[in-house]
Amino acid sequence: MDMRDIAQRGIVLLGCGKMGSALLEGWLKTGLPVASVHVLEPAPSDWLKATGVHLNGPLPATPAMALLAVKPQMMGAALPRLQALGGGGTVFVSIAAGTSLQAIEDALGVGTPVVRVMPNTPAAVGRGISALIGNARVSPDALALAQQLMAAVGETVLLDSESQMDAVTAVSGSGPAYVFHLIEALAAAGVAQGLPEEMATRLARATVCGAGELAHQSPESAAQLRINVTSPGGTTAAALGVLMNETDGFAPLLARAVQAAADRSRELGQ
Repeated sequence: MDMRDIAQRGIVLLGCGKMGSALLEGWLKTGLPVASVHVLEPAPSDWLKATGVHLNGPLPATPAMALLAVKPQMMGAALPRLQALGGGGTVFVSIAAGTSLQAIEDALGVGTPVVRVMPNTPAAVGRGISALIGNARVSPDALALAQQLMAAVGETVLLDSESQMDAVTAVSGSGPAYVFHLIEALAAAGVAQGLPEEMATRLARATVCGAGELAHQSPESAAQLRINVTSPGGTTAAALGVLMNETDGFAPLLARAVQAAADRSRELGQ
């Protein structure tokens, strides 16, 4: 299975909100024929209507793939529209958080190939990262194709087991919120040191975004990049003395936060 199968047999996209739209835009930019895409979306945006894809119409009999991009709480109501495609040659790709491979296969029928994906919100600007795991029915070629589809909005990683998905959720799925809060906290600290709020916010935002881009482009490790900024006995070293405290520094705090997110992910998945 490869992109030619999708071009010939079609792909169904169930849900075209922010994530679905980002994926669709990426697919079309990489050359997927508009005529191969069938979208089911009860509240289509003007952008979606203008793409020329098949919208809320009849579905192909055996599409190569069906991507489930609805919220987890909407999954139960949405899946019946695709049940006729289950248990056959259509590979289902789900980005619904907390919905297990087994739950999706149970809803669609025994024997349905299912790939579960955890993306994150930077996918909206093509800088996301998605973790994938397939059930036993998914062939290596199909998993590689699902990976290629998700690569339209950023990087991808393959998991060894579904049990790792809770950790992925806690690190990269929820992680953008941690970074946004870092911007908030850094700006507030700047205000506390006498900066105007607008200036502190601009400095914090640009610093975090710039450091992230430097980490993205540099071949050096994050640890080495940190060392590069840190002069012995200087201002950065003073700050890191607080942040890197083994008892109440940033690392143990973040470890507790990620643990809380992972625990909650496990609870929601039960």
